[in-house]
Amino acid sequence: MTVALTHADILSVRDASRRMVRELGFMQPTLAETDLPSSAVHAIIEIGNHGTMTANRLGKVLLLEKSTISRLLARLIERGLIEERPSGTDGRAKILSLTPAGHAALGDINRFANLRVGKALHVLTGAARQRVVGGLADYADALEAVQERRESASSAIEIHEGLLPGAIGRVAEMHGRYYAREWGMGSFFEARVASGLAEFSQRLDRPVNRVWLALQAGEIVGSIAVDGEDLGDSKAHIRWVIMDDGLRGTGTGRRLVDAAVTYCDTQKFPETHLWTFKGLDAARKLYEAAGFVLAEEWSGDQWGQQLTEQRFVRKSSA
Repeated sequence: MTVALTHADILSVRDASRRMVRELGFMQPTLAETDLPSSAVHAIIEIGNHGTMTANRLGKVLLLEKSTISRLLARLIERGLIEERPSGTDGRAKILSLTPAGHAALGDINRFANLRVGKALHVLTGAARQRVVGGLADYADALEAVQERRESASSAIEIHEGLLPGAIGRVAEMHGRYYAREWGMGSFFEARVASGLAEFSQRLDRPVNRVWLALQAGEIVGSIAVDGEDLGDSKAHIRWVIMDDGLRGTGTGRRLVDAAVTYCDTQKFPETHLWTFKGLDAARKLYEAAGFVLAEEWSGDQWGQQLTEQRFVRKSSA
């Protein structure tokens, strides 16, 4: 007999997950009695467990985008904990492995983690211990299955560089629908998006300007643009970042942002700026993961109502 999932079940698992995160130290700036952040500790564990890995594979395992992985690996290489060498089969790939110092760090991490987990399991009775061991494995498998479905949906989406017929209207429509529903904005906002994108479309023949569209079965479901002219001083401006309602959380937004920041680095813009609103928390996490930092915020009404606007800046990693 199938037992129905209840809201109480969800709240109970969320509460247990938060307590585990806190008790295991993931809220702290370093992890496992090292001076390393949790992402670096996990990178060392995964590379050590696999023996060798590519940066692309490590990013998929840790669920981190390419720019974040690049910065993480640069720090670990500088610390002498990992090393990289060219792949014998793919000239574009680098093979990662632990150095002797990295293996020593992995040993310390494993000893600390085994002792910590062992002490907790020792408190439980035999039956409870088995429920925890099996239940946690099942829960982790379920989380991975959800992520795999998201990645599958995202992989079916093509990232297209350049505008397509109908793109100006479609991008304006996506903005208009989302911001009307979530922020109460009217036609004034949608018209500003449409007119701005129409003007920008006439400048796409210049190498400092680019736009990318996410396509699903030929339909436009997302967009992002780099405007290298309107800010002056050789600064790039990321504009018109939007995803169709049904595709948020699939990783497609991350792919669009990655395409834009990679292009900005290729063009050697010293700084890349973007403007958004306070309260768009999911988007903010996406931007910060790509290296953007909040530079300033202020109250404004240029979009037809009073909002707390924010400006994020990303320094070039080139």
